[in-house]
Amino acid sequence: MKQGDLVVRKSYGGDVLFRVAILDSEIAILKGTDYRLLADAPIRDLTVVSHPESTGAAKEVRVKVNESMRRMKEQREKLVIHNASELRRATNESQPYFEVPGKVLHLDGDGNYMKKSMQLYTQMKVPAHGLHVHESQMPELVQRLLPQLNPDVIVITGHDGVFKNTPQHELMSINSYKNSQNFCNAVRIAREYEKSRDGLIIVAGACQSHYEALLQSGANFASSPGRILIHALDPVYVAIKASYTSIRETVNLADVIHGTISGIDGVGGIETLGKYRVGLPKPKTLTGIKPTV
Repeated sequence: MKQGDLVVRKSYGGDVLFRVAILDSEIAILKGTDYRLLADAPIRDLTVVSHPESTGAAKEVRVKVNESMRRMKEQREKLVIHNASELRRATNESQPYFEVPGKVLHLDGDGNYMKKSMQLYTQMKVPAHGLHVHESQMPELVQRLLPQLNPDVIVITGHDGVFKNTPQHELMSINSYKNSQNFCNAVRIAREYEKSRDGLIIVAGACQSHYEALLQSGANFASSPGRILIHALDPVYVAIKASYTSIRETVNLADVIHGTISGIDGVGGIETLGKYRVGLPKPKTLTGIKPTV
């Protein structure tokens, strides 16, 4: 076994696929390939996976990811058709229009997840700026970047989790979580910068994050109501949904939660106006224009 190998844990029945991040003589530090999970395990408890797509865990996740992608693309197609129909009704003719989706700032505590997230933003044509930064540095970075980039949506995510052997009665304590306090601090700074929850949409949290604390700090959407593992792309899906929901409408809560891979135990939130705008007429290539001045 070596650093970079794909492995599963025997004691957990191979439920999650990991990549070995750090390896010493007896213990391995693991990063989930699909879920925002950072874990450690005895090397003797690990099995190297040669064909990850053949594992039950990977197959199940892939089905959910494909369904989520299908739903996103379907919603985009419906939006295009709806816009064309509305403009045709208003102008009595077919007019080419242009789209202004909400701009996203994405801060991620995991470099690999950030790359996957940026690929999805690009695929869905969402203007996004992504940075890989340690969770502890996020509050400072939020304070510096918001005035510079002026995003419509900010995603604050990375790694989190409930500490081992935390008793049930301590689950509401922020000190029982690996990075929830860092996320909450970043959310508070973002909300101080823009107090209106419709002015700046905040999507925050990772696996097992303190959902209630994140909402109380000012997030619009957060993980994880059921303290479950969330998929790496769930925060991205929520951000894309907000980016492509009209400023005249609220983001459909049931729709966005159902569309995530983790579902209602993984992500929740509050009613929030979208950030998508339509413009008319579409800018033209100005050729053959004669100056008059």
